[in-house]
Amino acid sequence: MNTPPSGHIKTAIVLATYNELPNLEKLLPQLLRDNPDVQIIVVDDNSPDGTPAMLDVWMKGNDRLVALVRAGKLGYGTAILAGLELALEMGAGQVVTLDADYSHNPADIPELLEGLRGADVAIGSRYAQGVRVLNWQISRLLLSLFANRYLQIILGMPVQDITSGFRAYNRTAVEAVLCNRVRSVGYSFLAEVLYILYLRRLTIVEVPIIYTERREGQSKMGTRVIGEAVFRPWMLRFGAVKFGMKTRKREQEQKQ
Repeated sequence: MNTPPSGHIKTAIVLATYNELPNLEKLLPQLLRDNPDVQIIVVDDNSPDGTPAMLDVWMKGNDRLVALVRAGKLGYGTAILAGLELALEMGAGQVVTLDADYSHNPADIPELLEGLRGADVAIGSRYAQGVRVLNWQISRLLLSLFANRYLQIILGMPVQDITSGFRAYNRTAVEAVLCNRVRSVGYSFLAEVLYILYLRRLTIVEVPIIYTERREGQSKMGTRVIGEAVFRPWMLRFGAVKFGMKTRKREQEQKQ
């Protein structure tokens, strides 16, 4: 990893990658060109496709790109957390997360940041104003819609696209995430983070985007990830209930 620039930066973009080299070759130049005042943080899990070596090349002479290459495949959630922590260390006031596979359009980043003007979290939402998804098989779309409805019911959050990884957080939201112990490793991480912020009554808005199927590479959705996505929300909900009971009991004791 090269040395992060000193001083404070306004915005950081965090990318969690594994075997995304063909996409990064196009995405990183675009992000650097279209976002001249933004710091880009790539957290790569030692991809065997040559990504770490290329990141070393790209970082030379470009202090707006920082790469954190980890020892191995440690999971999406921990990669995002590592990127958020590094962004705070660098002084970022707001952080954007997006996938490196072009399923999230980098041109939508300004709209997400605009959403932060009146909120703590802005979600790039596929479902805020109807279904806005391109090139998905109907089975996958139905699975995604079901998953979000499943999470809405269990967690009670009035958010249409809980599983979107295209987000912008202000510094308050990032600090709230990092001061809690996030246990999810896979994509249920997205629901857990949002639930933490929701319970702390931070403001969440959804910004409509058009989601497009990935250009290169393969999906990282496996059996373990699916299993975690099914059972983790129940653990979060029961944990929140217990937390609420303890809080009410403490408040009653203070009044006595």
